[in-house]
Amino acid sequence: MLKWYNQTTENMAKRWVECSTILLLCCTVALFAKCNDVPDKTKQQLAPVPPAYQVYTVEIKGMKFVPDTITVKKGDEVVFVNRDMVAHCVTEEKSKAWTSGPLPEDSAYLLVAKESADYFCAIHKVMKGRIVVK
Repeated sequence: MLKWYNQTTENMAKRWVECSTILLLCCTVALFAKCNDVPDKTKQQLAPVPPAYQVYTVEIKGMKFVPDTITVKKGDEVVFVNRDMVAHCVTEEKSKAWTSGPLPEDSAYLLVAKESADYFCAIHKVMKGRIVVK
């Protein structure tokens, strides 16, 4: 120990830098080890959450529903967009459980899919489509 104090100032400075560097490295390693020790729950919260539903578009054009049959999951949204120059509607066929009412050109109707259904345009009864809910 006395040898340490008897060294020249240059050697003492060199030793001080070495000790400080080692101490700094130890603290850095400890800090990174602590940062990487984040619980999995926190890591999961930072992960992106997938959407709970998807949105599907059915266009009304050329006096047809395009596509005329779609397969969706329960809770998905179906947007009907009228691209024709005349008004159309979207109406559940069997019991008329839901309807968009008349949709002028470039207007839309949003339906949340709950169950499979056949639908048609009550204004132009030849226009038909189907939603299949899986």
